[in-house]
Amino acid sequence: MKLTKRQIEENGGPELRVLPQPDNGDQDKWLESLESMVELALRNQGREKASHFLSTLSSRLREKGLDAPRVVSTPYVNTITQEKQAPFPGDWEIERRIKSYVRWNAMAMVVNANRAHSGLGGHISTYASAATLYEVAFNHFLRARSPGFAGDMVYFQGHATPGIYARAFLERRIDEKHLLNFRQELAEGGGLSSYPHPYLMPDFWQFPTVSMGLGPLMSIYQARFNRYLRARSMAEGDEPKVWAFIGDGETDEPETLGSLTLASRENLDNLVWVINCNLQRLDGPVRGNGKIIQELEASFQGAGWNVIKVIWGSDWDKLLAADKTGLLLKRMEEAVDGDYQKYSVEQGSYTRKHFFGKYPELLSLVNHLTDEQIRKLLRGGHDSRKVYAAYKAAMMHKGQPTVILAKTVKGYGLGEAG
Repeated sequence: MKLTKRQIEENGGPELRVLPQPDNGDQDKWLESLESMVELALRNQGREKASHFLSTLSSRLREKGLDAPRVVSTPYVNTITQEKQAPFPGDWEIERRIKSYVRWNAMAMVVNANRAHSGLGGHISTYASAATLYEVAFNHFLRARSPGFAGDMVYFQGHATPGIYARAFLERRIDEKHLLNFRQELAEGGGLSSYPHPYLMPDFWQFPTVSMGLGPLMSIYQARFNRYLRARSMAEGDEPKVWAFIGDGETDEPETLGSLTLASRENLDNLVWVINCNLQRLDGPVRGNGKIIQELEASFQGAGWNVIKVIWGSDWDKLLAADKTGLLLKRMEEAVDGDYQKYSVEQGSYTRKHFFGKYPELLSLVNHLTDEQIRKLLRGGHDSRKVYAAYKAAMMHKGQPTVILAKTVKGYGLGEAG
């Protein structure tokens, strides 16, 4: 297929900015071949694998300099398939027990403080929903300062401080007196600051983060500054990772998403964001009639970030594998965040009827499950194995910053285990 002189001139010379048009015969053959491959993938491997194939094809075409469309929204399933997730290396049961102790102590600390001082306040449900996200990071990924290594830099979500204090108590870094003086920094003998506060607690907190949106923004510039130091040989050895733990409600603050393109433009693969998508914020639902994860995915993909979605726990893998019609994925796409919040507070019989029961064929997919088993189908952000796989992939990724969008439930005892 040759280009005419006019085509070359219209497109700015030999380096074309658009794809040349093939003749109709060639185009029909190409499309037929592509359609055959997609149909084969659908028949043999399902809708999820077929969508992944098309996304990968588009990425490879762009890598070769072709003007292929960029996918900014992928199906409402985990980015990392079961076959590709890294194996969990720890003792799952011991880690689950530790996490349960930490969550209990966090709640007890806030409740006891408010019994002694009515109206003291504090946040319980934020850490309850994010406990797995933090514990997997603490146990397997966050690296402390050591000789020759500056240590990873962590921007903790301000409202999750009860859980961070509760873990520090379990590690004997603080004692019971501190817990009893939660949010009472001026108490005799010292207390714990309400939020991360490096001036009040210089040996505990690295960065102040409770000003909504400023923590995420600062993490981008911290990662960039770290690269600046290395580029000028002012920092050597292993490179620290900069982690930022963020709430999905916090992404509505203009500062949070205001410099996303800076991180991708500077290729800050030393930066990892973990967004806890519990679908709620202090003043109500985040997106009752939409999907915050899909919205954020589009924003980050468009800004050039590596996006990893952790939506469904391990038990859903079996259901997705058994779904030969694609109805389960279709139903996942149809339901909005308001629906999912309703499912999280209702009995399994409600979810059976209103989620799976919309299609008779889909309902048969869960006939072998009791209502209690349906109620306990985990969201991905509560599944240690799924979270570990996402963090591992983020650590290995090169050339882009990574954001992990983890779906959770806000509160204690709602579809959360492990």
